Amino acid sequence: MSGPLEGIRVIDFGRYIAGPYCAALLADMGAEVIRVERRGGGEDRYLGPITEAGEGGLFLGLNRNKKGITLDPVHEKSDEIKRRLIASSDIVIANLPLDIMRKMEIDYRSLRAIKEDIILVMISTFGPDGPYANRVGFDQVAQAMSGAMSLTGFPGAPVRSIVAFEDFGTALHAAFGAMVALYEKKKTGRGQLVDASLLATGVTFMQTLLAEAYVTGIKRTQMGNTGFYSAPSDVYRTKDGWIVVSIIGQPMFNRWAKLMGREDLIDDPRCADDITRANNYRLINEVMSGWTSERTNKEAIKELEKARIPCGPVYDLDSVFADPQLQARELFKYIDYPGAPRPVPIASTPVRLSETPGQVRRRAPTLGEHTEQVLRGLGFTGEEIAAFRNEGVI
Repeated sequence: MSGPLEGIRVIDFGRYIAGPYCAALLADMGAEVIRVERRGGGEDRYLGPITEAGEGGLFLGLNRNKKGITLDPVHEKSDEIKRRLIASSDIVIANLPLDIMRKMEIDYRSLRAIKEDIILVMISTFGPDGPYANRVGFDQVAQAMSGAMSLTGFPGAPVRSIVAFEDFGTALHAAFGAMVALYEKKKTGRGQLVDASLLATGVTFMQTLLAEAYVTGIKRTQMGNTGFYSAPSDVYRTKDGWIVVSIIGQPMFNRWAKLMGREDLIDDPRCADDITRANNYRLINEVMSGWTSERTNKEAIKELEKARIPCGPVYDLDSVFADPQLQARELFKYIDYPGAPRPVPIASTPVRLSETPGQVRRRAPTLGEHTEQVLRGLGFTGEEIAAFRNEGVI
């Protein structure tokens, strides 16, 4: 099965997460994605190494289904390679500082000079204009500046999320933007610039808390795992581990109170509604903690599920792979990679289409694996390709 984006060519100048993941989602859906790396390989190739050559799990996951070429984009003899790549493509993805993109001549103006209807997906930390346009940053910078870090963790120093949600969220926004731009191009023939930034993602994800603070003046503080707007909403220790429980709404709370054997709380003014219960979370957590302490994870979850109360076990990493739901849904595809001691788990396409599903079809490329194939496809001869290698262009 080829996928709904078959025939769309994407050039991926991305690095680390936001750009490469955006491109990976398009590749999952059938687009031909060509990942461009510098001759020695990008830094993101070698983060958290798990292969003999040093490739890491991040790179192997976010570059599945792609072809890989090496190129020095600022080499004086790289211009014709870039020109032919861009002229043959529909979308270019880059999460690089704007000044670097201009130096590489892959900014929007330079791309349009080669192909007027090109779509450029430009991903940055702060956006291409404004006082911070030329600043660099990573996911945690956006976590900090969106206010998220100030409310994460237990009271004390700000805490960043171990999950790079600003990066991954921006990749999703950028992929959405690319698809809308592609749809518009089909109707009008026009390309356009798709501008996605980590900071825009951050304030979007923080909308609820930012609006509350701005309108009401309420200033939330760190509360660990405890929810701001309802209770019980926390993690609770059992006989053999931890579980998470989250309750919102009166019907669900009533079921919880009956399960706890504390129906008196239903009419207790301290539990009148979600916000009141959140403000009295210590009372409710004491009841919940006492109940879970007498049960194993399995026992507690079984009873909570029977009462239709959202809950789940807190897993360590090994436990994730053993979960029967994850296995039944095949949320990982295990792929052999050169130099890896065992098949590498690659997260499957997270959204499933009934008729044209995305899929992980092949492993990430080794460094420069498809350089000659791609360049020959662009019309370069074997002699020209050999000269490019000798001169350090590819």
